[in-house]
Amino acid sequence: MHEDDFEISYTLDILGEACPMPAVATLEILPKMKSGEVLEVLCDCPQAINSIPYDAQNRGFEVLKIEQDGPTLRFIIKKP
Repeated sequence: MHEDDFEISYTLDILGEACPMPAVATLEILPKMKSGEVLEVLCDCPQAINSIPYDAQNRGFEVLKIEQDGPTLRFIIKKP
């Protein structure tokens, strides 16, 4: 297993929160990030697999990684 070429700046752990809270919380944090910072979002809302990457990309952020482990989703989002 290789090391990822990014460093996590912030982790948003919203496991157990129902939709649309994970997407709403993510959208609240994104504008506060500085250029080059990386946000890790952990949630288990099934709709987030579509909404979080869509919302982030729509706002000009880069989705570096999407992982799923059972019901748990992990998103890595970078501010350019």
